[in-house]
Parts: sequence; structure tokens; C-alpha cells
Amino acid sequence: MKKKLIEVAIPLDAINAASAREKSIRHGHPSTLHLWWSRKPLATARAVLFASLVDDPSSHPEEFPTEEAQDAERQRLFRLMEKLVVWENSGDKALFAEAYEEIKKSTDGNPPPVFDPFAGGGTIPLEAQRLGLKAIAADLNPVAVMINKAMIEIPAKFQDQPPVKPAAKSLIDVEWHGAEGLANDIAYYGKLLKEKAFAKVGHLYPKVQIPETGQEATVIAWKWARTVKCPNPACGCEMPLVNSFWLSKRAGKEAYLEPIVEGGKVRFEVRRGKGKVREGTVGRSGATCISCGASVPLAYVRKEALSGHIGAQMMAIVAEAQNGRLYLEANPEHIKIAMVSKPENVPIAAMPKKALGFTAQGYGMLRFSDLFTNRQITALTIFSDIVSEIKEIILADGGTKEYGTAVSVYLAFVVDKLADYHSIICSWHASGEKLRDTFARQAIPMVWDYAEANPFSNSSGCFDNMLEWVEKSVREMPAGIMGRVMQHNASDKNDLQQVVVSTDPPYYDNIGYANLSDYFYIWMRKVLRGVESKLFSTLQTPKQQELVAEPDRFEGSKASAKSFFEQGLPLCNYGRYCCSYKSF
Repeated sequence: MKKKLIEVAIPLDAINAASAREKSIRHGHPSTLHLWWSRKPLATARAVLFASLVDDPSSHPEEFPTEEAQDAERQRLFRLMEKLVVWENSGDKALFAEAYEEIKKSTDGNPPPVFDPFAGGGTIPLEAQRLGLKAIAADLNPVAVMINKAMIEIPAKFQDQPPVKPAAKSLIDVEWHGAEGLANDIAYYGKLLKEKAFAKVGHLYPKVQIPETGQEATVIAWKWARTVKCPNPACGCEMPLVNSFWLSKRAGKEAYLEPIVEGGKVRFEVRRGKGKVREGTVGRSGATCISCGASVPLAYVRKEALSGHIGAQMMAIVAEAQNGRLYLEANPEHIKIAMVSKPENVPIAAMPKKALGFTAQGYGMLRFSDLFTNRQITALTIFSDIVSEIKEIILADGGTKEYGTAVSVYLAFVVDKLADYHSIICSWHASGEKLRDTFARQAIPMVWDYAEANPFSNSSGCFDNMLEWVEKSVREMPAGIMGRVMQHNASDKNDLQQVVVSTDPPYYDNIGYANLSDYFYIWMRKVLRGVESKLFSTLQTPKQQELVAEPDRFEGSKASAKSFFEQGLPLCNYGRYCCSYKSF
């Protein structure tokens, strides 16, 4: 049997450098289309697929009879791979055509499809498509299925087509390549979505008046602290639970909050400079009452939270300024406006009672809807509802029903990205003076002082940023041979024959994909269940068949979890990132 290049050698240094560099790439990168946990670098998948399909020169002694000749040919292939893995070369059609010809030479002129049974964030199927191969993606998780559809099915289906937005009708001589037309419509109809949403909920996001000048500024975020009543009978203060009083740690722009206790109540003043900043009032060992100094165990805080006796107090307002951020004290008007009622059609889904990375349930957050303020869930609901209106507008503008659905998928992704930056798990990053999103790590932890973003600002967490990330990501999609995406349990048989299996199996017990993705599923389902009824037929993502070694699903038994994972993994003999011709 012929040896493939990956079995002998590959240019690891170049692959590693390109893969590491991807962490700093944002606009246009597929990772900005929709969040997925532990997404693989494009460079790694691209290189491994190429090296797994191309023969090593030692397999052709008739062409390369000596070790020197073989090494020279191997170095030629290495130079090609070193170009392939560079992010800036992702759209170089001539380069990828050259790579495809090399693959054809090693596959008798008929490269097989590439099948990833654990497609997840879609890196492997996407890079297979970029290399000119038929990509087949499968996953049990509906969120992963939609991400893959948005990457290898939809752009290919509408490749080289002009946008349907009204202004495009006057651009007769313009040629549209790849997913450019689709990306243009996402930007246009996304802007329309924002305008319609602002008309309905814009009043919930008021500007703030700057005391020194009397001018108005756009709010970036409102900083809140959770509160519980001090258990000291002589105090009874609604004690704020704050991790840090810092607002900005940026050199020359330092700002922090100074808590002031008056009549058993706490208010906050904004101070600037490198003053003596008070330590936070809550940590892993417990909390401290800022009024009387009493030490309060976390067990008390949890009990109060589970009883529904946890509150929230606005501490500060972060606004846009010409030279950076402006930090202002909370005011009664903004506090009153934030106190809206919860809408009736809130997505219903229970948080897992106990799961990897989840700690918020211990503080009374028993449903995913509990992770949002009433203002946040009102806005997200409005954004979600308007997507269906946008679909009808696309039809009126001359687009097909199928095309309207396609654009709706990407707008649903924009709503999901908003949800990531609009929850009470988000916090204010004082060093970077920006919002930290819900999934700063692969968990839903308890966050004591949180930041509530303004989707209509021009800064962290705003709608425009989310839309731009999605639009630019789609614009860079290869939009090649249309891929195939299916919801499928990897443990079950399928109808595929003679495919290359390339996959990155689940991470044993490190990531609870299904539990985490429920956070997005509830919003995606709200937008897309009318067009993907089978995929979104359940209130939450499938979990019973999910291949994860999570003891909590087996009454705490690690042995049962281990057995379930290993017996259910059909590709355990192949290992991570391996390719093999395989008949299923």
C-alpha cells in the first residue's frame, strides 16, 4: 500500500506557526461566524488533509529512485504546504488549484469525499471544500449542524450570484464571485434588522448626559452588582457582591468605584487616577458586608439566591467618548428604564442540574432565561422575531424563499452572537476597557458584578460588530463544490462508501458540548424552527446519545461514563486527525 506524505514527514514548524497565528485573526475567519468550543485551526486541518491524501515520494520509486530524489520531491511538497497554511493565502485560487492537482495525482484522478462524523465547528469539512474536495459533515448537535450548513452548503448553493437588495439592481456590470453577493445581502438586511429592532426597543437604551458639558453620550454598558441582605441583624444592608471595583486599569486612564455607605445603603462614586482601590467584597471563601464588615459565608449567599432573594444594583455607566471610555455614576433615570417586565414568549429550557463548567445553577439560575436581565431578553426576543419579517422583505425584493431562508440563518447567527455578549455572565474587562463575553471560557460560571451591554452602541457587544463578523466570515467562504451536512449520531451506521474519514473526536470529559450549546440553541430554535422543523423539534439539544464521558449523566459513576464513551466511539482505532479510506 502506498505511503502518504503524513506517514513520513510534514513541515511541522510552518504548520504550528500558522495555527498559532490564527488565534489573533478575527475579521473574515470562520471562528467569527458562530462560537464553537475547541474549534480546530484551519492551517492544521488544511495541512493534514493535504498530507493524508498526497503520496510520499518513496511510494513512487519509478519516478524517484534515490533517497536524494525523494527528499527533493518531498521538499517541493513541503514548500507548497508552507504556502497553503498561510491565512492570507486562503483565497488564492491558483495555489489551491495546484494543491488539488497534487491530490488528483495521488488518487488516480478521482479524489474521494472527506467525511467528518464529529464535524462540530466545521473546520475539517470547510478545509476539505477549500481544497476542492466534496465535504460531508455530520454531527448530533443541531447548532453544529447549522454551523456546517452555513459554511459548506449555503455559500456553495448561492455562489457567484448577485445580491437581491434593491440597490444591486442598478449594478448591472458588476461581477459577483463566490459568496460576495450573499455577504452583501447579509450586511444590507442585517442593517434593516437593526433599524426595525431599534424602533421597538431603542427607548430601553437611552443616552447618558455628561455632567461637565451637558452633552449626551452613547452608553456602552451598565455595570451592575448582585446584592443580598446582610445577615447581621444590626445591619440588614443590601450588600453588593463585587469581585473588583476597577473600571479601567489602562495606564493614564485609571478609573475605579468608591463605595459610599449612607444610612445603611450603598452608593458608588467614580474616581479617577491611581487611588487606593478597595478590595472586592466576594471571593471563593465568602463575602464581606461593605457596611458593617461582617463575614458572610457563600452558603448563605447561595441559600438567599435559591430562595429568590438576590437582587442587583447599578454601580456605574460606561459611555463612548472621543478619547476612549467615559465612566459615570449610575442615575435614577437609567435605573428606572432598566426595570422592564419580562416578555411572555421567552425561550423555555432548563439548565442542567449539574454539568461540566456549570456553577450558576447553585445561585438560583435554573433556566437559561435566568441568565439574562429582563431588558436583555426583551431585546433578544425582538431581534429574533424580526428575522422572520426580514425573510418576507427579501421575498418582496425578488429573492426566492430558499434564499430568504439562507439569509435568515446568518441573521440567526448574529442574534446568537448578541446573546453571547448580552447576559448576566458578561463582565467588564478593566485592563482592556471592554466587555468580556459569556463564553470567555468553556463554562457558565457565577459572575458577581456583571456588565449589561448596549446593542445600539458602536463598541463592545454592539449589533454592528456582530453583523460585521458574520458578513466578513461569509465573504471569505470558499463556496466550492456543495457539501453535504446531516444530523447523525456517529455511533450509528450510515450510507457512505469509499470516503476519507478525517475527524477530531470529542474530548472525553473536558467539554460538555450539548449543555453549553443549549445557550445558543434556544435562540436559534426561536428563529429557525419554522424552516428546520426536524432539526429543532426538541426544546433542547440531544444529550442521551452525545459521546461525552460525563459522570453526572451516570449518577456520578466515572467508570460508567468511561465505558459509554469508549464503546460509543466508532473511530477510536483511528485517532485524532487521521485519514483513511473507509467503507461504512
